[in-house]
Amino acid sequence: MNGAESLVRTLVAGDVDVCFANPGTSEMHFVAALDRVEGMRCVLGLFEGVVTGAADGYFRMRNKPASTLLHLGPGLANGLANLHNAKKANSGIVNIVGQHATYHIDYNAPLTSDIEGLARPMSAWLRTSPDAQAVARDGAAAIAAARHAQIATLILPADTAWNEADGIAAVPEDRQRASYSREAVEAAAKILRTGESTLLLMTGGALTERGLSMASRIAGKTGCKVMGQTYNPKMARGRGRFAIDRIPYVIEQALPILKDFRHIILVEANDPVAFFAYPNKPSLLKPEGCEVHRMTDPGEHSVAALEALAGVLGAKAPDAQPQPMVELVKPVGALTHAAIAMAIAVAIPEHAIVVDESITTGRGFFPPTAASAPHDWLQNMGGSIGFSTPVATGAAVACPDRKVICMVGDGSAMYTLQSLWTQAREGLDVTTIVFANRNYQILKGEFAGVGAGEMGARAMDMLSIDRPTLDWPALAKGMGVPARSVATAEAFVAALAEAVAEPGPRLIEVVM
Repeated sequence: MNGAESLVRTLVAGDVDVCFANPGTSEMHFVAALDRVEGMRCVLGLFEGVVTGAADGYFRMRNKPASTLLHLGPGLANGLANLHNAKKANSGIVNIVGQHATYHIDYNAPLTSDIEGLARPMSAWLRTSPDAQAVARDGAAAIAAARHAQIATLILPADTAWNEADGIAAVPEDRQRASYSREAVEAAAKILRTGESTLLLMTGGALTERGLSMASRIAGKTGCKVMGQTYNPKMARGRGRFAIDRIPYVIEQALPILKDFRHIILVEANDPVAFFAYPNKPSLLKPEGCEVHRMTDPGEHSVAALEALAGVLGAKAPDAQPQPMVELVKPVGALTHAAIAMAIAVAIPEHAIVVDESITTGRGFFPPTAASAPHDWLQNMGGSIGFSTPVATGAAVACPDRKVICMVGDGSAMYTLQSLWTQAREGLDVTTIVFANRNYQILKGEFAGVGAGEMGARAMDMLSIDRPTLDWPALAKGMGVPARSVATAEAFVAALAEAVAEPGPRLIEVVM
């Protein structure tokens, strides 16, 4: 076998059996190996940002890495924005990046670039295979790194791919996953026993159904407040689950909520900070004098730590407070933000996956959807837009038995529009809701927030996407996805009901 085949066989043997790909000339031997090796599902994306974002969504839902196949430095560069988002979400990915043959690099051909330099900022593990004999071993090491929620990038020169290799390599046994510090749990319990105003700020594994259940007991026993970060990789939500608020994005909303806390206990979370710097506004959102204590780091057993904390405090199931729920009623009339939120809350089916990039429209979606059927809610951890449609694609590949609902603004959706084509080709069960306000609406608020002055005609032109108006039903249908446009609450409710009832990809344009 050649080096490329040894790599594909190593990936499959290491349980990396999905590859999101956009290959080129340097990757043709990897592509050829797919016909000779059973067990690898290869999913084509027409843009590398779709490929990398899909791998992020896959890991979030399966907690195991997929691989990507990218073409040289420019291909990797096209995928970096969603690798940034994946890194912030602690998603494990094995990137395979083709490179020129080693003897060809010195000639400075048009596609020659510093691939390692491009990959390094997003990669916890990075290696260029020096020869065909090293490829399988390097691939196994990349898998081991990705299993621990890291991005691993393996660069595969063309001659190491086509030259003869010995065989496959076994992936090293998983290292013991970090547990949690008993001392940190005891310290958190001591704080909570004081009765001083305390916030339990959680993200990551703590936001599973079990983690939230433990947090609800702790809150009921001690009177502490439980919140999530502004953005989280995945949160269990819906009826029967402990509903928590997130720290608001808007500083003026966050500061009053946090102002009275004397302690913040971090469960995988980071200190609450503003998304951007604004004149005369703080970067740190915690109040002066508030002490921050870390109970678990990302990757530690946060659920076990919360169970231990509940045990130390004597917090039991009866201590959990009953959850107030909004009554879900199908909205009628105009498509206000409140009507949109209620329509979505009514429509979410059992065990759905909701991917949220509704940056402006969706700020009020959390209260009503707490009463929806049980579901998982995924958010953009890195702030680079064009995240949601690729992540929804990867989530649908990971969980083909679950409906995926993707919510995105029209400006963001244009970044990775090609996701729709992949969804159609693979028959993925994704309903994409595009909120068409014909603007980069959030940037109008940011313009004022940073004190940029009076918005003139040229500035307004940079924030508007209405000339020409994007025809979302036509764009979707051109990629094989059935679509419709709605302008009333009744039409939106009907479109959602139809999309949820039917398998396969759908797109709904919500005209704002």
